[in-house]
Amino acid sequence: VYTIIGGGAYCDGAPGVHIGLSNSNSGVGYQLYEGATAVGPTVTGTGSSIDMGLYTTVGTYTVKATNTITGCGSNMSGSTNVSIDPVPAAHAVTGGGDYCTGDAGAHIGLGSSSAGYNYQLLYGGAPVGVAISGTGSLLDFGVVATTGLYTVEAVGALTGCTATMGSVSVGVLPLPALHIVNGGGSICADGPGAAVTLLSSDVG
Repeated sequence: VYTIIGGGAYCDGAPGVHIGLSNSNSGVGYQLYEGATAVGPTVTGTGSSIDMGLYTTVGTYTVKATNTITGCGSNMSGSTNVSIDPVPAAHAVTGGGDYCTGDAGAHIGLGSSSAGYNYQLLYGGAPVGVAISGTGSLLDFGVVATTGLYTVEAVGALTGCTATMGSVSVGVLPLPALHIVNGGGSICADGPGAAVTLLSSDVG
């Protein structure tokens, strides 16, 4: 009699979790059961630990061993459960956009958040600042000045399940070019005024 290993929780959308046996005997077939239902193929013992595959169905799993020559069988020790952890709910990334040269930058935030999850701003896959714990309301990651694409990733504080919330771009707008103003000067009271001319200008 050997011990069932593996199982546990996996993040929704992931391939599942492995279930196996701590050891096995050559010439013995090992069958996995979910409840009273046989699942997966019978795995032949190797004389060492065996992997019975990936499983996604929520339930309690056991293993029965059968000698392929004599037909004698016995149940393996213990059982394991398979469960699913939810991935973070989607929330919209806010802010970003273009800011004018000389300004501090552009704000980036999250339109809402979920308690029990941590939210990290990323630039080129690298963290920007520290992760912020979800509050059930909006989050502000502050002002960023480096131009490019920013992404927000959520991570379950207990489960480790992750999801990308979305991304925004940050850019810089140039200030208008300097141009010479001509004219002006003194005028007589009740006179027609003085002409002022901008010698050049920028298109747009």
